[in-house]
Amino acid sequence: MSEETTNNKDFATRLIHFGAEIDKTTGASSVPIYQASTFHHFDLENPPEFDYSRSGNPTRQALEDYIAMLEGGVRGFAFASGMAAISSAFMILSAGDHVICTEDVYGGTYRLLTTILNRMNIGTTFVDMTDIDEVKAALRPNTKAVFIETPSNPTLKITDIREVAEWAKENGLITMLDNTFMTPYHQRPIEHGIDIVLHSATKFLGGHSDVLAGLAVAANESMAVRLKMIQNGMGSVLSAQESWLLMRGMKTLKARMEASEASARRLAEWLSQHPGIDKVYYPGLADHPRREVHEKQSLGYGAVVSFDVGSGDKAKQLLSKVNIPLVAVSLGAVESILSYPAMMSHASMPREVRLERGITDGLVRYSVGLEDIGDIIADLEQALK
Repeated sequence: MSEETTNNKDFATRLIHFGAEIDKTTGASSVPIYQASTFHHFDLENPPEFDYSRSGNPTRQALEDYIAMLEGGVRGFAFASGMAAISSAFMILSAGDHVICTEDVYGGTYRLLTTILNRMNIGTTFVDMTDIDEVKAALRPNTKAVFIETPSNPTLKITDIREVAEWAKENGLITMLDNTFMTPYHQRPIEHGIDIVLHSATKFLGGHSDVLAGLAVAANESMAVRLKMIQNGMGSVLSAQESWLLMRGMKTLKARMEASEASARRLAEWLSQHPGIDKVYYPGLADHPRREVHEKQSLGYGAVVSFDVGSGDKAKQLLSKVNIPLVAVSLGAVESILSYPAMMSHASMPREVRLERGITDGLVRYSVGLEDIGDIIADLEQALK
């Protein structure tokens, strides 16, 4: 199937028919796993497309073309983890550069910026990106990039993607956006002006808690060339086996996201009426701040619901009493996962910084899986008692 024909199909069809779904050599219904580190040169005057798997592997290439097509970018890149993808994107910057970043960003990104990139003289200003004036006020002569997470993790704050992207372009800044929560099924940031889209593909794209992977998509060829140089030079690439597993998971993305989101909406409504819950964060709730902005740039609300039970003690009690969800780091799987940001995803963030960003000791994050929503609610009901 040609690229033009593929891109004209509905998203659900493109998930299955993405251009490499049938092996052209054998007709196999699955991309072959090229478990090879190196490739023979039949003709030294005409080097092969693939010569060494760090630089390129046919299985990984199929995945990279797949995510580029879904996000509407020119080229995709697969990395060993979500943080490997994010770290590699930041390697576009140089010593002395400055970044403007979403303030309640994922803890791993916060750790990278504040404990590693700062040692390389790359500075960061964290701002509330729901306020474009705060974003503009953070601009410095050496600012080179804006890093966006929307909805943010874990308080699900909404940034107006197009508004920030247009301002960034006016000032010659690179824009990067972590699209892990929404996936390209719900949100395609390149269509709103973003230069680099990033994913922890470990989450919703993989969907089965069995593969660690990161993806990046470049919006234009010049950015793609820079990312390719970094991917090849640093070598934190995804293996052929993991690439194949990730493609298998991605084929069911629409079905999984629709089912999980429908349950998440019911869970958020139920939690918002529960007397033991102080606050619920979910873009699908009528009173969620900037819901109208989210609806303008996203086709759905996602499957992550965060809520505050009032204290760290109550949160730990809840975590010890639930029976259905995994109590674990991560999200976006077929099984529900209940996380405690203060001690898990945002443990690297100092407590006073967490509290400033609304990540309280009583906040928990529920990634809704494919279990029956009645059972999920009944389980939470008994645990909250």
